[in-house]
Amino acid sequence: MLSSMSETQQTTLGLAREFTDLVRSRHSVRAFLPDRIGPDLLEEIFSVAGTAPSNCNTQPWLVHVLSGASRDAMSEALLQTIGAGQHVLDFPYEGKYDGVYRQRQVEIGKMLYQALGVTREDTKGKRETFLRNLVFFDAPHVVFLFMPDWCGLREAIDVGMYAQNLMLALRAHGIASCPQTILGYNAEVVREQLNIEQNQKLLFGISFGYEDKSYPENQIRPTRSTVSEIVRFYD
Repeated sequence: MLSSMSETQQTTLGLAREFTDLVRSRHSVRAFLPDRIGPDLLEEIFSVAGTAPSNCNTQPWLVHVLSGASRDAMSEALLQTIGAGQHVLDFPYEGKYDGVYRQRQVEIGKMLYQALGVTREDTKGKRETFLRNLVFFDAPHVVFLFMPDWCGLREAIDVGMYAQNLMLALRAHGIASCPQTILGYNAEVVREQLNIEQNQKLLFGISFGYEDKSYPENQIRPTRSTVSEIVRFYD
């Protein structure tokens, strides 16, 4: 088959396969190695992330990347607040799902607890699992994604596309990530730690670094819906 294809077609096919492998290999990682990513590589990755599309080219994402001491201070602040049940969200989140959406939520929860050996009755184990979110699963880097206070749903979608660009750019360099809604659970504390204006509104955060493949939770691969279940094609 390849012999009958032009050089351009072969190149395109190769790129398509590489992209498919890249996208399919990305997954949420919940245990990281301590190795930090160099500043030049971080600059390149976040430059690529910034090519994401946005409505009217507004590029509404406001991005704060923490490493080292700033990362540690943020983790401690979140442990003392979110960890103690203090929630101040910029955007409401109920976290209540029905039907198939609830089924998917339950599935990933079961898979995670089973991988960690945590039972339904293990209150301490559940608590420890929850708190690992607030130490960024030991990732050496975390990014908090904001948008200006004039933004609405459309701009939030734009930030989501930026985040996907970012996670794929990280993956292309062998770097793992985990998007975390919970990192937006106390926006006031995050703003205070970063010394930024009230008009920056926090959506969520992403922990990232090199994957620690020895941890069982990193073997989790939740099922994905088939195309026939979620896509409708029309002529």
